[in-house]
Amino acid sequence: MSEVVTLSNAHIFQKGIKVLSNVQLSVQESDFIFLIGKTGSGKSSLMKTLYGELQLEEGEGHFAEFNFKKLKRKHIPLMRRKIGIVFQDFQLLMDRNILRNLYFVLKATGWKKKKEIHERSIACLKMVGLEEMGAKMPHELSGGEQQRVSIARALLNDPKLILADEPTGNLDPETSEEIMRLLIAVAQEKKAAIIMATHDMHIVKLFPHRTLLVKDGLVIEQ
Repeated sequence: MSEVVTLSNAHIFQKGIKVLSNVQLSVQESDFIFLIGKTGSGKSSLMKTLYGELQLEEGEGHFAEFNFKKLKRKHIPLMRRKIGIVFQDFQLLMDRNILRNLYFVLKATGWKKKKEIHERSIACLKMVGLEEMGAKMPHELSGGEQQRVSIARALLNDPKLILADEPTGNLDPETSEEIMRLLIAVAQEKKAAIIMATHDMHIVKLFPHRTLLVKDGLVIEQ
């Protein structure tokens, strides 16, 4: 198993205030990790450090060939191509159909050939069971289907790491379970590591995986 992300003795700051102290984190390929903790506990700050939104000021941290402490602004887009992000509120572009949502991301991350862009988009929709939905507009899809599209979007560049921020937060329990099964299958099949921030303890209990609790400025292995 190869290591995807490491943080060691990491101190994470937001606007000059220390949010998390002495974070030790080692994530291997195919790992599925829940990140739990109250609102404001620092879960988002940890996620932001992992996708380069916050610079790591103290300690050590790496993702693939990128060093979080030495990460230059110009290298962040390059790093993010290797990270898939799934949001609670889907963040689809409402003015274009599903396929064109995916085309947009591929073009933005440097894909040039129309045929390859189309084939990759279809392949990712297929992975989430929505290959027939490409021509539909986002508003024509249910919440669960929209979240599947956002998972397809996260998979476009074959990421080694997927960060899922409350991906079941806007979904009913049954749909939440479907999305969880899909994410777990993706981690296994694609050997991607997934870190999922959630408040949904029902999901955490139903799908037991490694769990990290963010509390009192610390990240505690459960």
